[in-house]
Amino acid sequence: MSTTSPTTPGAEPAAPPANTAAEQFARRRRSPAQRVQHVLHAYPAISPLLVLVVSFLVFTYLNPNFGTLRTQSLILQQVAVVAALAVGQTLIILTAGIDLSVGAIAILAMLFSAKLSADGGLPGPLAVLVGIAVGTAAGAVNGLLVTKLRLPPFIVTLGTLSVFTAMALLYSSGQSVQASAMPDLMVWTGEIVNLGGLRITTGVFMVVLLYVVIGFVLKQTSWGRHLYAVGNDAEAARLVGISVNRVLLSVYTLAGLIYGITAWILIGRAGAASPNAAADANLESITAVVIGGTSLFGGRGALLGTLLGALIVGYFRTGLSLAGVDDQWRVLSIGLLVIIAVSIDQWIRKVRA
Repeated sequence: MSTTSPTTPGAEPAAPPANTAAEQFARRRRSPAQRVQHVLHAYPAISPLLVLVVSFLVFTYLNPNFGTLRTQSLILQQVAVVAALAVGQTLIILTAGIDLSVGAIAILAMLFSAKLSADGGLPGPLAVLVGIAVGTAAGAVNGLLVTKLRLPPFIVTLGTLSVFTAMALLYSSGQSVQASAMPDLMVWTGEIVNLGGLRITTGVFMVVLLYVVIGFVLKQTSWGRHLYAVGNDAEAARLVGISVNRVLLSVYTLAGLIYGITAWILIGRAGAASPNAAADANLESITAVVIGGTSLFGGRGALLGTLLGALIVGYFRTGLSLAGVDDQWRVLSIGLLVIIAVSIDQWIRKVRA
C-alpha cells in the first residue's frame, strides 16, 4: 500500500517550505557580526545613511551653524553636480566598470552648448539639446571601445579623459563663456527656489528627479535586472541569454546622456562655462559611489546610497571647514572614508548563507 499523498494529474509537486529547519538553525548560529554582514549585504544604503546621520550630529555639535538651513542649502547646491555625475558613474560601476572621463564629458558638452548659444546665436532649447547630444555621443564612444574592441573600461576612459579634455580646450581656445552671453535658459538651472528657509536651485530639483527616474528604471525594468546580472557575472548573464555587449553599450550611452544633462546643471551652478570647471569631478563621482555602498566589483549597490555618499562628501568638506580644520586634513578624511568603504565592501562580499 502506497503512503504517497495523492496528487492531481499534471500538477506541479509541492514546493519545499521557504524556511527549512537547516536554514533556521543556520540563522540561530550566526554571530552578531555575521548578522550585521547579512543586513548590510541586503541593504547597502544603511552604512552611508548611518555615516551621514552621525556626521550631521558631530559637525552640528562642533559648530551649531552647520545644522542651520542656510548651511544645508549651500551643501545641497555644492554637491548637485557631483551627485548628478555619480548617477552615470553608478550605472557603470554596477557593471564592474569604471569611468574616469565623467568630468571631461560634462565640460565638453557644456562648452559646446555654451559657445553655440553665445557665439553661434543658437536658441537656448537647441543649445541644451546639443550639449545633451554631445554627452550622449561621448558616452557611446566609451561604450563602443569597451564592447567592440574589448578594452578594459579603466584604460578606455583614462584615454578618453585626455581626448575629451583636449577637444574641449581646442574647441573653446581655453576661454570661458560668461552667463551674460548665453540665453536665460542656459543658466536657468542656477535659479534659487525658496522652500521655507531652505534655498536650493532648480538644478538640485533636476538632480533629485534624475535619481527618481533612473532609480525606478534600475529596480522596475528588465533592463535594470540585466544590468545587475552583467555586473554580478557577465559570463553567466550571457549563458542565460542576456546580450552583455548590448547592455554595456546602453549603460555607457545612458551615462553620457546623464553627463550631458549635468553640463546644463554645471552652467547654472558656476554661472559660466569654463574649461576649468569641475576639475575634480572624475574622482569625486567615484568617491560618492564607493562611499555610498556600491561595490567596485559590480552587481551590488543602489542609487540611494550614491546620493548619500555625495552628501557625506559635502558634509565632511563643509563640516570640517566650519570646525576650523586645515584643508589638507579634509582631503585626508575623504581618502580614509574611501578606504574604509572599500574595506567594508570586501567584508560584505564574503557573506555566506
